[in-house]
Amino acid sequence: MTEKLLFTGKTHNKGGRDGFTRSSDGELDLRLAQPHPAAERLFGAAWSACFIGAIEVAAAQRKIKLPVDPEIDTEIDLNADGGSYFLRARLNVSLPGIERDVAEELLHAAHEICPYSKATRGNIDVSTNLI
Repeated sequence: MTEKLLFTGKTHNKGGRDGFTRSSDGELDLRLAQPHPAAERLFGAAWSACFIGAIEVAAAQRKIKLPVDPEIDTEIDLNADGGSYFLRARLNVSLPGIERDVAEELLHAAHEICPYSKATRGNIDVSTNLI
Protein backbone atom coordinates (compact mmCIF):
# COMPACT_ATOMS: atom_id res chain seq x y z
CA MET A 1 0.00 0.00 0.00
CA THR A 2 1.32 3.45 -0.90
CA GLU A 3 0.71 6.35 1.42
CA LYS A 4 -1.15 9.29 -0.12
CA LEU A 5 -1.44 12.70 1.55
CA LEU A 6 -5.09 13.77 1.38
CA PHE A 7 -5.02 17.10 3.19
CA THR A 8 -2.95 19.25 5.53
CA GLY A 9 -4.78 21.56 7.92
CA LYS A 10 -2.73 24.67 8.73
CA THR A 11 -3.43 27.04 11.58
CA HIS A 12 -1.64 29.87 13.35
CA ASN A 13 -2.22 30.37 17.04
CA LYS A 14 -1.10 33.19 19.33
CA GLY A 15 -1.70 32.67 23.03
CA GLY A 16 -2.16 34.97 25.96
CA ARG A 17 -5.23 36.64 27.34
CA ASP A 18 -6.18 37.99 23.92
CA GLY A 19 -5.17 34.88 22.01
CA PHE A 20 -6.46 33.82 18.63
CA THR A 21 -6.30 31.05 16.08
CA ARG A 22 -6.66 31.30 12.31
CA SER A 23 -6.58 28.74 9.56
CA SER A 24 -4.48 29.39 6.47
CA ASP A 25 -7.61 29.41 4.28
CA GLY A 26 -9.49 31.86 6.54
CA GLU A 27 -12.32 29.40 7.26
CA LEU A 28 -11.40 29.44 10.94
CA ASP A 29 -10.78 32.75 12.75
CA LEU A 30 -11.42 32.66 16.49
CA ARG A 31 -10.44 34.55 19.60
CA LEU A 32 -9.37 32.25 22.43
CA ALA A 33 -10.18 33.62 25.87
CA GLN A 34 -8.46 32.06 28.86
CA PRO A 35 -8.57 29.20 29.84
CA HIS A 36 -9.15 28.20 26.18
CA PRO A 37 -12.28 25.99 26.32
CA ALA A 38 -12.36 26.55 22.57
CA ALA A 39 -9.58 23.95 22.22
CA GLU A 40 -11.81 21.18 23.57
CA ARG A 41 -14.72 22.40 21.46
CA LEU A 42 -12.62 22.49 18.30
CA PHE A 43 -11.19 19.04 19.00
CA GLY A 44 -14.70 17.68 19.57
CA ALA A 45 -16.01 19.31 16.38
CA ALA A 46 -13.16 17.94 14.27
CA TRP A 47 -13.34 14.47 15.81
CA SER A 48 -17.12 14.16 15.43
CA ALA A 49 -17.03 15.33 11.78
CA CYS A 50 -14.35 12.73 11.05
CA PHE A 51 -16.26 10.06 12.98
CA ILE A 52 -19.40 10.70 10.90
CA GLY A 53 -17.31 10.15 7.79
CA ALA A 54 -15.99 6.91 9.29
CA ILE A 55 -19.56 5.74 9.99
CA GLU A 56 -20.43 6.42 6.36
CA VAL A 57 -17.37 4.46 5.19
CA ALA A 58 -18.25 1.56 7.50
CA ALA A 59 -21.84 1.57 6.23
CA ALA A 60 -20.70 1.62 2.59
CA GLN A 61 -18.30 -1.27 3.22
CA ARG A 62 -21.22 -3.29 4.58
CA LYS A 63 -23.62 -2.10 1.84
CA ILE A 64 -25.87 -0.47 4.45
CA LYS A 65 -27.81 2.59 3.31
CA LEU A 66 -28.09 5.17 6.08
CA PRO A 67 -31.69 6.47 6.01
CA VAL A 68 -30.68 9.85 7.51
CA ASP A 69 -27.42 11.61 8.31
CA PRO A 70 -25.72 10.47 11.52
CA GLU A 71 -25.53 13.02 14.34
CA ILE A 72 -22.98 13.21 17.14
CA ASP A 73 -22.93 15.17 20.38
CA THR A 74 -19.29 15.15 21.46
CA GLU A 75 -18.08 16.01 24.95
CA ILE A 76 -14.38 16.62 25.58
CA ASP A 77 -13.42 17.05 29.24
CA LEU A 78 -10.22 18.76 30.35
CA ASN A 79 -9.32 17.31 33.75
CA ALA A 80 -6.61 17.96 36.32
CA ASP A 81 -5.17 15.57 38.86
CA GLY A 82 -2.28 16.62 41.07
CA GLY A 83 -0.95 19.17 38.58
CA SER A 84 -1.28 16.77 35.65
CA TYR A 85 -3.79 17.51 32.89
CA PHE A 86 -5.66 14.94 30.81
CA LEU A 87 -8.63 14.60 28.47
CA ARG A 88 -11.70 12.38 28.51
CA ALA A 89 -14.14 12.06 25.60
CA ARG A 90 -17.67 10.89 24.92
CA LEU A 91 -19.10 10.55 21.43
CA ASN A 92 -22.87 10.25 21.70
CA VAL A 93 -24.05 9.03 18.31
CA SER A 94 -27.55 9.00 16.85
CA LEU A 95 -28.25 6.67 13.91
CA PRO A 96 -32.03 6.84 13.45
CA GLY A 97 -33.60 4.16 11.29
CA ILE A 98 -30.80 1.63 11.87
CA GLU A 99 -31.39 -1.47 14.01
CA ARG A 100 -29.52 -1.18 17.30
CA ASP A 101 -27.18 -4.16 16.76
CA VAL A 102 -26.26 -2.90 13.27
CA ALA A 103 -25.76 0.65 14.58
CA GLU A 104 -23.47 -0.62 17.35
CA GLU A 105 -21.46 -2.57 14.75
CA LEU A 106 -21.11 0.62 12.68
CA LEU A 107 -19.92 2.57 15.75
CA HIS A 108 -17.30 -0.06 16.54
CA ALA A 109 -16.11 -0.11 12.92
CA ALA A 110 -16.04 3.69 12.73
CA HIS A 111 -13.93 3.84 15.89
CA GLU A 112 -11.40 1.58 14.13
CA ILE A 113 -11.48 3.67 10.91
CA CYS A 114 -11.49 7.26 12.23
CA PRO A 115 -7.99 8.84 12.37
CA TYR A 116 -8.93 10.83 15.50
CA SER A 117 -10.00 7.64 17.25
CA LYS A 118 -6.73 6.01 16.21
CA ALA A 119 -4.71 8.99 17.46
CA THR A 120 -6.37 8.95 20.89
CA ARG A 121 -6.55 5.17 21.34
CA GLY A 122 -4.77 4.21 24.56
CA ASN A 123 -4.07 7.86 25.37
CA ILE A 124 -7.40 9.06 26.73
CA ASP A 125 -10.58 7.50 28.08
CA VAL A 126 -13.10 7.45 25.19
CA SER A 127 -16.64 6.17 25.16
CA THR A 128 -18.80 5.85 22.07
CA ASN A 129 -22.48 5.74 22.97
CA LEU A 130 -25.43 4.96 20.76
CA ILE A 131 -28.27 7.27 21.75
